[in-house]
Amino acid sequence: MPSIAESLNNQNQLQETLQAGVRTISQDQQITFTVYSRQTISPDDYVFYVKTNTVTIAQGSLHISVDRQQNEDETVDVNRVVFTSLVQVDVFDQVAPSDLLIGIFNGEKFSFRSQGPFYQQAGLYHYFGEAVYPALASQLIDSAADLPVGPIVTNSLPIWLSQNSFAPVYPSYLVPANVTPPYVSVHVEPDMTEVPSFPIYVWPGTPTPPTALQPMASTQLAKDHVRLTLYGFSNQLAIQYLISLIEYSLDTEIFGFGNSPAIRDAKRTQTELSVIAMKKVIDIDAWYLQSTSDAIARRLILSAGFSSITT
Repeated sequence: MPSIAESLNNQNQLQETLQAGVRTISQDQQITFTVYSRQTISPDDYVFYVKTNTVTIAQGSLHISVDRQQNEDETVDVNRVVFTSLVQVDVFDQVAPSDLLIGIFNGEKFSFRSQGPFYQQAGLYHYFGEAVYPALASQLIDSAADLPVGPIVTNSLPIWLSQNSFAPVYPSYLVPANVTPPYVSVHVEPDMTEVPSFPIYVWPGTPTPPTALQPMASTQLAKDHVRLTLYGFSNQLAIQYLISLIEYSLDTEIFGFGNSPAIRDAKRTQTELSVIAMKKVIDIDAWYLQSTSDAIARRLILSAGFSSITT
């Protein structure tokens, strides 16, 4: 059985051999990472990332594999990236939760989403991610001045995001990382937005200045299927929230109900805790005028501009 000293010596020899191999393969290449900070556009909470500064990380080997995918709406090369470093890259852990580190290599932008596997005796650190998809490249902005004045969405989402007197309301798939209840997630089913007659839209003209918000000159009636997911709501609070939506509909006539929504209890578990989360779901068929949703969006944009999300 080897002694502790012999084991440490063998470990050091293994690390030196593997690290020498990484240096040889990478030729001590340097990878430049740019820090992007998360920004959201009010009121539809579309997420963009704005460039802030750059960080250079040395002594790493970058391996890229390419997988071409042919989809209905795009043909895209999915570039999967493995970055092998000789030391633990502390900047990955130090970056703010609302920030992204975007690397650039041969014109490709990429980001990491996981670390591992890690074998201590080898002394190598592996980071995995994918290059930025072309369809999502527009969400990375070089300057805050380039942020769109919005809104981005065409559906009823701004109506539901404005109903935040009980708890914060977020669009589906854009809930901030590790946010704690209470909060509401809004999902407008993309395939179920419809209009009851032939759509009629009027060109609003050229705004002055060109970046100004221009009202939508249309009173097109539309229908959305909306799913509200409530976290951290008790029975009483959930009923009060639904009543507030009904009263808002009756008082403002901004939207109308096409169904009789029920509050349903959903199951969200975690095996380690053996508990069930306070999760409820409300499905609403909502009728509204697209111009009304647009007006709410523009009003909130003018009052709030854009805001940073921090956790």
